[in-house]
Order: sequence, then C-alpha cells, then structure tokens
Amino acid sequence: MEQRLSRIEEGAGGVLAGIDIGGTKTAIVLSAEPPAILRRVEFPTLPEQGPERVIELIRKHFRDFLCAREMKQLQLRSIGVSCGSPLDRISGVIQAPPNLPTWKDVAITSILSQEFGVVCRLENDANAGAMAEYRFGAGRGTQHMVFITMGTGFGAGIIADGRLYHGASDSAGEIGHVRLTPDGPVGYHKAGSVEGWVSGGGIAQVGMREVAAAIHRGEPTVLSLYRENEGKITARQIALAAQQGDALAKRIIHETGTRLGQILAILADILNPERIVIGGLAMRLGEMLLFPARAAMEGEALPASYRSCTVVPAALGEQIGDIAAICVAMGF
Repeated sequence: MEQRLSRIEEGAGGVLAGIDIGGTKTAIVLSAEPPAILRRVEFPTLPEQGPERVIELIRKHFRDFLCAREMKQLQLRSIGVSCGSPLDRISGVIQAPPNLPTWKDVAITSILSQEFGVVCRLENDANAGAMAEYRFGAGRGTQHMVFITMGTGFGAGIIADGRLYHGASDSAGEIGHVRLTPDGPVGYHKAGSVEGWVSGGGIAQVGMREVAAAIHRGEPTVLSLYRENEGKITARQIALAAQQGDALAKRIIHETGTRLGQILAILADILNPERIVIGGLAMRLGEMLLFPARAAMEGEALPASYRSCTVVPAALGEQIGDIAAICVAMGF
C-alpha cells in the first residue's frame, strides 16, 4: 500500500492511531471509539539502534493494520505520538530524551503526516497521561487535576480549568527537576532533586545505599542477593521485596512515600488541584506507598489545600500509554 491514505476531516468518522514511544518498547494502537482499542502491536524500541528502525516498523504496522479486512472501511483520521521530553510539541520534533538518546531532532510528525496524509500530533508522555486520566480514568469529573508519571523518571501533567496547561515554553509540570534537598540521589543531573528521590531510578540509588549500610551492620535483606548477583538493585526488585515483607525494602518504600508526600504538598499549595493521580509505581504499590505520602502531605500542605485534594493511583493501569497516545491523536 504505497499510496497515501485519503485525508478526511477531523471530527468525522474514522480511526485514530496512537504511538507510545518509550525507551523499552514502542506500542501502536488504533481506536474508533476511545478508549476501546481495535488493534495493537508492540515491539522493542532498542534506542541504541537509532530512530530509523522504529519509524520503518511504524510504517509497516500501520500498513498491515489498515489493509486488514476488518479495517478497510475505516479511514485514518489522525495520529498521536506520546514520548518522553525534551521535545518540541509545536514543530513535532523529538529532541533526544534521556531514554532515547539517539533520537536527536527527529521530526516525527512531519514524517508520519507526509507518509499517511493526515494530521499528526506530538505530546510529552506526562501531558498525554494527564489527558488520558482526565478523559477516561481517575480524573473524570474534575476541572483541576495533576497527573504524575512515577517510573524511570518523574514528571507531571497539569489540567487547569479543564484545559491542559503547557506553560510559556511548554515546560510546565517538570516537577522532577526541582531540588528537594541540598544533596541526595541524582535525577535530572541534579543531586537531591525530586526525580532523584522518588523516580524508579532514584529509588534504585537509595536502595544501593541502604543495602550497603544493612550489610555493614549485619541486617539480613533479600536485596543483598540482587546486589551480589547482579551488581545493582532496581526499583522493581525493591517493590517486590517490600510486597513480600522484606523489612529493609519496606523502609525504603516508606521513605519514598514520605518524600513523595512532600512533593504532593508543594503541588497542592501551588496548583490547588481537586485530585492528584499517580501512575507507574503508585499503581503497583498502592497504599504501601500512598499511605505515608498522604500523611506527609497532610503535615506539609496548607489545610485547605490538603482537604480539597484527593490522591489516587491512576485508573487506566497498564493501558495508560496506549490510551494516552490515542488522546494525543484526539487533541485537547
């Protein structure tokens, strides 16, 4: 199918396409009635190999999707791409985010618009996740909401007065860059940053430090086995060990929750949202993480700000990346 797909007016019938580009995997989804997914495929991103392979696979899978018998009556309406920052949303260029260091100035929206003859939009993954949870998840019914990505990195998407807030330079929501303490684990190339303390990468740094101290004082922990066998500890291993009752892992998660609560208090006092929705680790750890977070938030935030804001895990679960990309295609 070498010819371009026919363009149709936005708002008419047809199918929306979403592409969620991450450092580990890329997913492509089609939806005629969001959030329901018609077709889906994913494949490893392999960022060390650069963007060309991924772009060619996107082309191939789009053609396979749209040539399928059950799809032939549906025209492609628009494409949405969700990806980590930094990126230029207006010009549609991915600018070598930390999880995609070889993707330097990739004009993804121009490439896909020219290939398929439809509008293509680009949005950072935190803002895309905010759109998804606001429309279809835990943010439904609110007008003021903050969505937090709590994965390898840490960022936020802000819904203010029912609209996605980008800021003057499209940098709104980069809470992970804020310095929380004078020193500490590193995130955003900054010691003691929010991302250093509460992202997956930061939790791993804290874990390595705490396990070394535990070994020195003779405290048993299953995490020492990971350190000995693999030379490192991941946030996933710490979370699993905590869920299985490991005392040290539970303390690390509790400390992470307390730091998270300090950050939530800052967001509550500055933005005064009705709801803060947290994805990633909060979905997997639930109250083990959120209980100490709410306690710390209550102690730090203004009483009125705390009382007006609920803190909940994201409702879309592992589908959030797919639905977020579809929401980018929908526009906001």
